[in-house]
Amino acid sequence: MAINRGLIEKFYSELDERSKETLDAAISKVVAAKKKGGRVAVVTGSGPNIHEGVTTLIAELIDKGIVDGVTTSSAVINHEMGGALDRVKMCGAAQLGLDEERMPRGNVFEFTDMSDEELDELSKEMILDRELLAKRHEAEGHMVIKAAANMAYPMGLRTEKLAEEILSLSRQSGLPFETIAGWGCDSRTMLGAGAEKGVPVLVTIPQLVGGGHVGLSVGDSIPIAERSRRIASMLGSADVIIESAVALTQEIHDGPFESYTGHGIWSWWQGQPVYSLKDKTLIRFDLDENLRRAQDLQKSASMIQEAIDKGLPKTKISKIPFRMEMSAFARHEGSLPVIGDIGMIWPVFALRVADELSVSLDFMSYKQETGDGKEMREWIVKNVRPLDREKMLKKFMEWNTAH
Repeated sequence: MAINRGLIEKFYSELDERSKETLDAAISKVVAAKKKGGRVAVVTGSGPNIHEGVTTLIAELIDKGIVDGVTTSSAVINHEMGGALDRVKMCGAAQLGLDEERMPRGNVFEFTDMSDEELDELSKEMILDRELLAKRHEAEGHMVIKAAANMAYPMGLRTEKLAEEILSLSRQSGLPFETIAGWGCDSRTMLGAGAEKGVPVLVTIPQLVGGGHVGLSVGDSIPIAERSRRIASMLGSADVIIESAVALTQEIHDGPFESYTGHGIWSWWQGQPVYSLKDKTLIRFDLDENLRRAQDLQKSASMIQEAIDKGLPKTKISKIPFRMEMSAFARHEGSLPVIGDIGMIWPVFALRVADELSVSLDFMSYKQETGDGKEMREWIVKNVRPLDREKMLKKFMEWNTAH
């Protein structure tokens, strides 16, 4: 995809002055870290990151050696197994003879937009309801691009079935679900790029619930304690941690093995390895202005730390709705809140970092409402393919032979 530098500069110009300052600082921190051989980890949420092409951009940054580790949600794992974004036909369930009591809100049923050749190939893997599929052409409805492999038939069901198969392979091998799924995923997904480059991509514990049976299977694939330890290793080795439109990050980056916020004190006390957020750079791309307000209160009057020291509720003393992730973030000396639309922030960030590091990017995300954003989403639908089961099983056989 060609990079529209003019549009990306326009995105930057539309940020408020403080966000420009913190984004400039964030870019400088990442460039400095990478030039010294340091590591960058990204903590992503689900929905917006998929729809704005951010997860596909992060895959590109993994491929180019800029991102060294990713945590995400089981919903994102679900979508990346389906190819990130796909086109579906949304139809009224009544005309298909389906039980409307079991349909999602609005009595909508979705069909994945697939050719007969693609369906024939899929039929080698699972039994298809050909009678139902035949109705998709005549049924009234409309086409829409949305997060892949979720509610639409048959790809949503296919992903659910794959999840159970991958869980079985995880139990046989002791490997995380994400590792095995990544072996079959498109290289333009975070999972696929991570598998190719040996970069860890893991679901965090607060983000386990989601993506139907994918979430259940991810959660059951390795023990919670092992998942915590793997994530601690990833974040502990990172010089810079970037959070992108994600909730509950205090439970992600603080965790049971992080000592600077205090949560890991008893792990250390009992002789277990811990890591510290001290001296790390903590960047957050977020729409919530209250995140910056919480940091301002801390910087101006140490208000957040004072509430903690006195055992007082932070919401009452700060007079703002207080999300959990605000606490450690607001008090962390190296935190940088960049407030704005991630569809605008990420392209600016990625392009400037790449330019500074003399790296050429082959993919760029854009805010989805723009013309370039719409073209980008179409490109993802066309080019980022669903998980290749045969490729995954071949890699599993190779791994099994080697171990």
